[in-house]
Amino acid sequence: MMTLPITRRLAVGTILATALAGPAFAQDGKPVRIGFITTLSTPAGYIGEDIRDGFQLAMKDGKLGDAPVKLEIEDDSLKPANAKQAADRMAQSGVKLFTGVNFSNVLAAVVPGVLESGGFYVSLNPGPSVFAGEKCNKNYFVASYQNDAFHEAAGLSANRLGYKKVMLLAPNYQAGRDALEGFKRTFKGEIAGEIYTKLDQTDFSVELARVRSAQPDAIYQFHPGGAGINFAKQYANSGLTKTVPMLIPSFSMDARMIGATGEAADGIYASAMWTTELDNPASKAFVEAFRKAYSRTPTMYAQQAYDTANLIGSALKAVGGDIGKEAEFRAALRKAQFTAVRGKFSFGPNQHPIQDYYLTKFAKNGSGEIVQTIVEKVAQDYGDAYAARCKMD
Repeated sequence: MMTLPITRRLAVGTILATALAGPAFAQDGKPVRIGFITTLSTPAGYIGEDIRDGFQLAMKDGKLGDAPVKLEIEDDSLKPANAKQAADRMAQSGVKLFTGVNFSNVLAAVVPGVLESGGFYVSLNPGPSVFAGEKCNKNYFVASYQNDAFHEAAGLSANRLGYKKVMLLAPNYQAGRDALEGFKRTFKGEIAGEIYTKLDQTDFSVELARVRSAQPDAIYQFHPGGAGINFAKQYANSGLTKTVPMLIPSFSMDARMIGATGEAADGIYASAMWTTELDNPASKAFVEAFRKAYSRTPTMYAQQAYDTANLIGSALKAVGGDIGKEAEFRAALRKAQFTAVRGKFSFGPNQHPIQDYYLTKFAKNGSGEIVQTIVEKVAQDYGDAYAARCKMD
């Protein structure tokens, strides 16, 4: 598996944030501690790097919403046990606000302990189904997406593309299972088969042979990070792209992965809630600021982290930096009074996003660079299938 270089820069860029009215700030001068547990090592480490850098880009002079904050960053090495130990240690030391995790299986290990300690968790990437319905919690917020919803948008995209028979592939863990369930919920055609792979798999020759044998109209595959890089390269090398087009969620071909896969990305369709080509002022400002600060193009992971940081900032401003005002802080998070890079954003009753989704295509622009272009909007003000099951305290 290709290992992408991971820098450990903790540079903090600056960008203007929307000014929100709020009360005077706490006088003790102590920064709000934020437990930031993410994956900075392993081949998926570049995802954690983009998450960290996107979050810090929203910080101005060490502040969010004018409140001083201190990020306490831990590398979970993509191991749930590591993440749980870090979260428990932080909670015992008094940390009440957590974010950063980028894989659903790791999140599942972290969230219960955080909530039991009376803390808040604001997810900036995974939104597993297990916490979206009956197990929703007043102190648990997802600022990115609910796992299934993203893939439901892919099912709608497959319908728009006219696919009648699709083969599904995903890693055998919570997000992978949510992915395929979400796709099947909205896709109107025939499922040629479901293939579950290992989360750290590097060789997909057996799976590609099964795809060739099934002769579907297209495949829908969800493999983030290093696994996605290997899958895309092997798929292109197999020649299957000439007869079986690939549809993916954006996680399976982000800006960093394009650099590692080259021409293999050209022509792939994807569901998305944001791309660098989204035409709105907040998005353009974010992309420019990120490139200036880090000398690379932001991925969707960075965008989600940036939005999450500004969401948290809006709530901190509302309580004057005092998260001890739990009810007020919770209410401010629910209001989501910030300018989201992705465009319209609000919370549903289970504190998961209501937002728009797009069908996109990876294609070369006028400069010959492969970018994720927007084809059309496939879902507007879209929530998730679990919200009705959530009975918030």
